[in-house]
Amino acid sequence: MKRRNFIRAASSLAALSAWAAVTGCKPSATGTAANGLIPIRLQADWYPQPEQGGYFAAVAEGFYQAEGLDVTILPLGQYTSALQVVSSGGADFGLGASDQILEAVSNGLPLMAIGATMQHDPQAVMVHKDSPIQTFSDLEGHTVAAQPGATWFRYIVRKYHLKNVRETPATHSIANFLADPSYIQQIFVTSEPYFVTKAGGTFRTMLISGAGYDPYRVFFTRRDYIEQHPEIVSKFVRATIKGWQEYLRNPGPANAMILKSNPAQNPAQMQYTLQALKDGSFVTGPDASGADIGKMTAARWAASNDQLTSLGVVRKPIDPATAYTLKFLA
Repeated sequence: MKRRNFIRAASSLAALSAWAAVTGCKPSATGTAANGLIPIRLQADWYPQPEQGGYFAAVAEGFYQAEGLDVTILPLGQYTSALQVVSSGGADFGLGASDQILEAVSNGLPLMAIGATMQHDPQAVMVHKDSPIQTFSDLEGHTVAAQPGATWFRYIVRKYHLKNVRETPATHSIANFLADPSYIQQIFVTSEPYFVTKAGGTFRTMLISGAGYDPYRVFFTRRDYIEQHPEIVSKFVRATIKGWQEYLRNPGPANAMILKSNPAQNPAQMQYTLQALKDGSFVTGPDASGADIGKMTAARWAASNDQLTSLGVVRKPIDPATAYTLKFLA
């Protein structure tokens, strides 16, 4: 069970910055197709899954088409990055996280977030139900399976003054967790717990956002794309927000499209993920009506930028307002 890496290491983005400097950013041409719609490529952050449900709903329900857009959702494999694809002009929009965008901008990539897919990140640490670990400070003296170089791990180590906590590469599988009662691993509460439960295991989770590290999940584009096609960006944002509102109400059409595109999913797993998204208010935030879907605040972006600067992830100081725009969010 392979999963996408929500929070990437600074070193990977530094390499991406160097790559972009060599290849240059190549904006894609925007024109009208034979069907009268403007073709748009959205680079997802992994293979089709319910965590992308709002985008699939906007396609399945015709919301993008009603705005004059013909949106193709591109799956992302293991060895590339939506940041890379969008920066190079391989897609018009992409999915990522606000901390990724801040780091990318500090490294010279011309990206801007235009809306929030999730108000809070479902990333967490999972331990066995009977584990003595109750808080992040209890990780002292233990080993955590995490994405190598993960920024959240650096944050946890610093905040809780951990001197003897070890990091081992995450395998993105629950096999080790099921076999070892002391195993601790990075997970997404929308996914791995389903498989642990199905296998008869028990667990507890600690959301990393609860420790104060809480980036948005965002959709983004290039700065030049916003300048050249503000009306397209506005239409894309509007239809996307409507798609997420509809997906939470009626996921059937989008889930059918996801399942057709990615047969590795199954209806029970997809229902679990959708319920986890709802239970955690990840997409909506505290207002369950969906009125705040897509919204972002300058204060959250500034706080995240301060955290990343303090951790040394953002090495070149930037104005965080250059990494996002709120003008398309009504």
